[in-house]
Amino acid sequence: MTNPFFQKQASPYQTPAFDKIKIAHYKPALQKAIEQARDQVKQIVENSEKPDFYNTIEALERSGDLIEQVAGIFFNLNEAETNGEMQALAPDLSAMITDFANEVNLNQELFKKVKDVRNSKPDLNKEQEMLLDNTYKSFVKGGADLPEKDKERYRAITRELSQLSLRFNENVLAETNAFELHITDGHDLSGLPDYVKSAAKEEAEHRDKEGWVFTLHHPSYVPFMQHADSRRLREKLYRAFSTRGHKGDKHDNKEIIQQIVNLRLEKARLLGYENYAAMVLEDRMALSANRVTDLLNQLYTAGHPHAVKDKEAVEALANDDGLTNGLQRWDWAYYSEKLRKKRFNLTDEMTKPYFKLERVIDAVFDLAGQLYQLSFKPNSDIPVYHQDVKAYEVYEGEQQDIKAILYLDFHPRKGKGQGAWMTTFREQSQLNGQYQAPFVSLVTNFTKPTSDKPALLTFDEVTTFLHEFGHALHAMLSNVTYESLSCTNVYRDFVELPSQMHENWAYEKEWLDKWAFHYESGAKIPDDLIDRIRKAKNFNSGYANDRQVSFGWVDMAWHTLEQPFDGDVVAFERDVMQKAEVLPPADGTAFCTAFGHIFGGGYAAGYYGYKWAEVLDADAFERFYEEGIFNKTVAKSFAENILKKGGTAHPMELYKAFRGKEPSVEPLLKREGLL
Repeated sequence: MTNPFFQKQASPYQTPAFDKIKIAHYKPALQKAIEQARDQVKQIVENSEKPDFYNTIEALERSGDLIEQVAGIFFNLNEAETNGEMQALAPDLSAMITDFANEVNLNQELFKKVKDVRNSKPDLNKEQEMLLDNTYKSFVKGGADLPEKDKERYRAITRELSQLSLRFNENVLAETNAFELHITDGHDLSGLPDYVKSAAKEEAEHRDKEGWVFTLHHPSYVPFMQHADSRRLREKLYRAFSTRGHKGDKHDNKEIIQQIVNLRLEKARLLGYENYAAMVLEDRMALSANRVTDLLNQLYTAGHPHAVKDKEAVEALANDDGLTNGLQRWDWAYYSEKLRKKRFNLTDEMTKPYFKLERVIDAVFDLAGQLYQLSFKPNSDIPVYHQDVKAYEVYEGEQQDIKAILYLDFHPRKGKGQGAWMTTFREQSQLNGQYQAPFVSLVTNFTKPTSDKPALLTFDEVTTFLHEFGHALHAMLSNVTYESLSCTNVYRDFVELPSQMHENWAYEKEWLDKWAFHYESGAKIPDDLIDRIRKAKNFNSGYANDRQVSFGWVDMAWHTLEQPFDGDVVAFERDVMQKAEVLPPADGTAFCTAFGHIFGGGYAAGYYGYKWAEVLDADAFERFYEEGIFNKTVAKSFAENILKKGGTAHPMELYKAFRGKEPSVEPLLKREGLL
């Protein structure tokens, strides 16, 4: 078999040969990649020269390129375009990678060389110092200092954790895909906008069914919960969404959660930490669980009175509308939408015609051009992994050399995970002065086009696009030497700064006026509609703040445990989150069983980072407000000090270089109307 991973690619810029890669290629490619990396490590260990930065630290950085290539493609596609065959293969590949990582981290001869380099205190530049420090810490946290008797247990823990996270995500995806709300009586569609009914009709036709089909994917689930008059069906859909991973069947995640938190605790204890959060936060801006808790409590104290008022206002409208039995969780989005329309005369139906997807893409690209001198050129010769995906060449300034490759993948499908994310198939580096362009992928689940309408985005989808594009900018503008320090390889509580800051432009008239035109009439978005969007920005902000704080609390609660957990997962989460709940609990539902950020992703003991980064982004955008939202000097400073620097320096150092001071929480509280 000719394996594409072993051949020089004929595709432009050596991009992945998605058109040639088959599932059968991954395992032999990874086996060979590990063999190559093992030989590279052996050469470092057996080098008779005195260990130094170049023959040890930089040599390690250079090793394992093929592993990164194979794993980067496989595991990204396992989220964006998976199937049963890939999911069956994922545990094997994950175990191979984990085992090899342990082999390297637990290699005493190699670790001794790393320590020798560190102890020699070499004369290095700042980026080299960071690489040396990160390399040393990765060995220590990889178990290199453990007694021999503990190393085997460490290997077993890391292997099992990698498998459990895969299973957690697969269970959530399986239950998301398995459910459908099939409606055949048109009366049950009461309240739903035409665009929602049209999409549901096409979904039913796609499934060879009469009537309308609604799913748990966000473009279907969210508008149904906001607009459907049928309380019975809203409850049915809500319960299906909120019981994913919590049905006691083969896809149940409760036992997996217990195993994950206990294994993480055991791993942290082996490494000398009191709990998992202490281990993680050592390399975060927050530094400790106490500082995280202080921030979350400060935000709760400021926001909770507003959350109570938000609930009272929505409940009053619901009662006036004839609601009985009290406001329930499946009523919240529905009556909130009614209240928003009443207060601000604002609905998604009013804004969607101005947010045709193709126009939004052009507008976001143009914003990147104005701020950062980036330009985008579609290239249909670049292979993609699905027909919905479009690839772009990215250039910076007047230079003709490629800066990055960007893949855009917008619409939901069966093989794609929930939500929206940015990832990379390859990250930027510049070893030996040779620039390696990153391959950046932006994946969302936006509203699909229908037979009679193009893809028209909700305002929330526009802000989501800006959010993920902010991550993409962090990757595309990266300009560092070492791949492990490039792109979004920064402290987890700093990584959301670029994404969240770029959401701010969605509310700026000066930006919307440039491109938001009605997809049929061509009329510019009305000034009073922009004004209503801006006024509605803080609608239910107290409630939203409480929710995010409660997510941060429950994440920290799981990861500050100091004894193994053997209790009731749902009771535990409710006990932690209840202080921030203004709605009654829905019996039989759960949150954590589908909380992929912390049990299937990289945000364990780090979910607070969204609120931490909101503090940063509100403070950072103040400078744009002060000097102009298209001010090239400010944008250049943000690019030079943050976007291009990756993880080459401590985040606070980078932030202060841009802002001239440490961030303050006041701009966030002011922006969200919580002061």
